Amino acid sequence: MANTYTLIASNTLSSSASSVTFSSIAATYTDLIIKASARCSTTDHGVNVSFNGAATYDRINIYGNGSSAGSDVVADLLVYGGMNNSSYTANTFSNFEMYAPNYTSSSYKSMSIDTTTENNATANNFTAMVAGLRSVTSAITSITLTPETGSFVQYSTFYLYGIKNS
Repeated sequence: MANTYTLIASNTLSSSASSVTFSSIAATYTDLIIKASARCSTTDHGVNVSFNGAATYDRINIYGNGSSAGSDVVADLLVYGGMNNSSYTANTFSNFEMYAPNYTSSSYKSMSIDTTTENNATANNFTAMVAGLRSVTSAITSITLTPETGSFVQYSTFYLYGIKNS
């Protein structure tokens, strides 16, 4: 069980940004977590995640939007979470958490994402759990988050934590 979380880096956007990158991630920790509160400038709501500049994964996704639920299994697509977009209640931001265990190991890289959006309209709420696997064995040294379209808006926040297991 994790017993220490250490803030590696944080980024609160002072203006809109087309992506957020955490680079030069040291091999000091066992696992990585990104916690974000974000909003997108367009009506799409996906957040694409790439490790070391490569963004193709196999993923399993379960989701619901307030009026229906579903799941899918997709190969060779970007792993993503959801975020509030320009059609959602003004000045509300979504929550996004990505967990990458054993990021320095020589095994394939797995990740899980837990995400939810906030809105006053039932059918526009969105929550998802995503599990992804990337078939590379090199350590993760950078992580880039990119909106599906548009940009992250001002005041979106992103935090990268390292976890040491002992």
